[in-house]
Amino acid sequence: MARIGSKPDTRFRDKPGIFGRLIEDHDRHRELLAAVSETSGDTPERATLFEELTYELKAHAAAEEQALWSSVLRKPEITEQGRHAVAEHKEIDDLLNELAARDMSKGSWLVRFGALKEEYLHHIREEEQELFEAVSRHLDKADRDYMESVFSRRKPVEKDKAEITPKLHAAH
Repeated sequence: MARIGSKPDTRFRDKPGIFGRLIEDHDRHRELLAAVSETSGDTPERATLFEELTYELKAHAAAEEQALWSSVLRKPEITEQGRHAVAEHKEIDDLLNELAARDMSKGSWLVRFGALKEEYLHHIREEEQELFEAVSRHLDKADRDYMESVFSRRKPVEKDKAEITPKLHAAH
């Protein structure tokens, strides 16, 4: 599958633990963003890839919030980083929902998808290069182990719960 952009430098890439696991997901999301960008019109390929991207992003964000950001929010010295990440998750979720409700055959869909892609790539680059680094200094091994356990357990559950607007489901 096509790659989009480069993978940002981070000391957590290809490392065990919660941050390495999150970055692994981010790399998959980069691939899906690139694949959707290469599609055209209201095709089954675009619909399938966009649906997969939507489920992945929504499940990842929910599990990440439960595993990482909920713990970060309880630590006053890093609460702001958690608030920032969760707020960006909400913006991305809103963009996904807006796209799912739009007609994929229109050129405006791809333009709006470009905005989502730009927003999401900014978000994960910021997480990988700034936020993970900043919050990791305030988390001990027990915190990180707990977070990884919660993320691994919650992501499949969240993927099952994730929804795409009824319009997209009707297209299949």
